Amino acid sequence: MKNLTLAIVLLFASAATSFGQNLEESLKVLESPDTTIAKTETAPPIIVADTTTSNIDTTKIRLGRRSVIIIDKGTTTSVEIPDREEYRDWDVNYKEKRKFRGHWSGFEFGVNGFMDKNQSMIMKDDLAYMDLKQARSWNVNINFLQYSLGFGTDKAGLVTGMGIEFNDYHFSSETTLKNDNGVTKVDSSFVDFNVSKSKLSTTYFTVPLLLEFQIPAGHHRLYVSGGIIGGVRLGSHTKVVYNDGGKEKKKNRDDFNLSTFRYGLTARVGYRGLRLFANYYPTSLFEKDKGPELYPFSLGLVLIDF
Repeated sequence: MKNLTLAIVLLFASAATSFGQNLEESLKVLESPDTTIAKTETAPPIIVADTTTSNIDTTKIRLGRRSVIIIDKGTTTSVEIPDREEYRDWDVNYKEKRKFRGHWSGFEFGVNGFMDKNQSMIMKDDLAYMDLKQARSWNVNINFLQYSLGFGTDKAGLVTGMGIEFNDYHFSSETTLKNDNGVTKVDSSFVDFNVSKSKLSTTYFTVPLLLEFQIPAGHHRLYVSGGIIGGVRLGSHTKVVYNDGGKEKKKNRDDFNLSTFRYGLTARVGYRGLRLFANYYPTSLFEKDKGPELYPFSLGLVLIDF
């Protein structure tokens, strides 16, 4: 009875000092070297008496990272609080269950491009005005929300979320776009000026659905994922910077018959600090018969993982 009372007092004292730490971890039962204790995620700590020696009763209490041993020798009772290092073998068979966490949320930076209906990146003939300055055609993605669903393991699952995609398409020619009677065409009204910049900018709200696998590689993991990205256009505009006796800017906000909804295919791979993505949109950039038939793509780096 004295042994049980002392165990209860120590149990409450240990719980009070451990409350500021991880409470969930502190309610796990681990194994002692002498006695096998069934582990449970939700049950309270279990007090186990070791009666291997007839004249000595040993009670071990484990609460989180703290342990207490009560030794009752009949006439005397002693309390020991062993160093965790000394009893590290108690945790040999214990592994905390990890949850699957995919890779979507973060800040991405890359480059944009077009492909024509023949999957060529070279814009020629009637599409020459859509030729791009590739190094200045930037893609920026801010993926601000992520949800991961594991397949009963921490190494595979589905990933979804939300994001905002910003695209700049810088044209090589001194032209821009205009909406002419419901059809997007080339606007050559700036040909006689010294044009330093001409671009089309678009903004999309994106939602992905990815299948991801994570492969252990040393102390880290290599992840590979692929899937689809749905997008809704939020806005678009053209901007021309030219010289007409001084630096001038002209910005035109219009939908330019861009597709309101689109979907894309995405592939992603990463290991430690190196993370890459590539997106391709089988949906034409412009609505059918209302603009040039072009299929955008982007590829780049994941710079920040939220």
